[in-house]
Amino acid sequence: MGSKPVLVYGASGYTGRLIVEALRNYQIPFIAAGRSKARIEEAMALVPGIETAEYEVVEVAHDVDSLSELFKRVEVVCNSVGPFEYYGRAVVAACLEAGTHYLDTTGEIPFMDDVAKEFHDGFAAKEKVLAPCTAYMYTPLEIAAHVVLETPGIDSLEAMCFASGTPTYGSTQTIFAMFQTSDRAFFLENNERSIWPAARGFEVNIPGIPMSQLAHPWGGGSLPLHFENDPRVRNCRQLTAFSSRPLMEQVVEMHQVYEADIKHLAEEEQQQQLKAIAESIQSGMPPRENPLIHRCTDVVEGRGGNNTSSCVIRSVMPYFTTGVLQAATANYLIGGRQLDAGFVSACGAVGYRELLGQMQDFGLCDVEISA
Repeated sequence: MGSKPVLVYGASGYTGRLIVEALRNYQIPFIAAGRSKARIEEAMALVPGIETAEYEVVEVAHDVDSLSELFKRVEVVCNSVGPFEYYGRAVVAACLEAGTHYLDTTGEIPFMDDVAKEFHDGFAAKEKVLAPCTAYMYTPLEIAAHVVLETPGIDSLEAMCFASGTPTYGSTQTIFAMFQTSDRAFFLENNERSIWPAARGFEVNIPGIPMSQLAHPWGGGSLPLHFENDPRVRNCRQLTAFSSRPLMEQVVEMHQVYEADIKHLAEEEQQQQLKAIAESIQSGMPPRENPLIHRCTDVVEGRGGNNTSSCVIRSVMPYFTTGVLQAATANYLIGGRQLDAGFVSACGAVGYRELLGQMQDFGLCDVEISA
């Protein structure tokens, strides 16, 4: 094992740079990797405080053999290369072959569902963590769900992720790629998977905001997947909204266009058209987040037979938060203190109270709990 225990794959992207910045804050040496050394070096020069970090830049081809050979040098891989439905499986396979922990920033639930079935046993046998979705969407929401479940008797969860911000190029690509798997966007109803209706928005109420907000199933969300086998939970629904209603209306409208005009095309042609639509909306880097503007609310309402519990996490700067969650989880894993192995959320691998504490240490969130 080399002297740099963490590797950031996709380090030249917006989220990759924030993961690198957070690793620098934790004083964790790292490898910044991707398909273009020049692009990574250019991106690293823009990371605040990078001159105090211990790192190296590595160019690598996107195939299992090349990636696994590089990954053998590290303990944890932080992957931010999406859409993960297109590019993620090779990175997961390379981590398994190399025997490294895997984290990523996806919110693509069918991808998570597939790699859980395909790779859980292999990662568990090697006592390594396979933790997709270690990110603002949806780790704080899962933290809130675990807090709600501290109340005995709660068996039903209604979860809402409400974010303020501009999706990055990669996130926008992911938003539209998820249309291809909308027939797998599920929630839990009486311990069974139920599929959300396609191309439909839902009005939701967010604490502290008088006007209702337009939300979308967004692939179903990670909570139904992570709580599917939790004996405490019978019902779990999750919705996602952005504070920009025009953006949400556009997402719903484009989903309707996909269902009517694109869904019948060959898969490759679907991908090309969805990629073009996404690029027409967001083709470049958004500005760095501002805590006075980019404010988020994650709320979980819990219900039992005759009792209730709720948790609201109010946070700022979701992409910056993603960087902190990736670095905090990696920091825990390289210390050999993991709580579980195989396919598991960051909350399950590290502990939800631990991750909440890390977010609070950076001044990123506050918590409101009520019964």
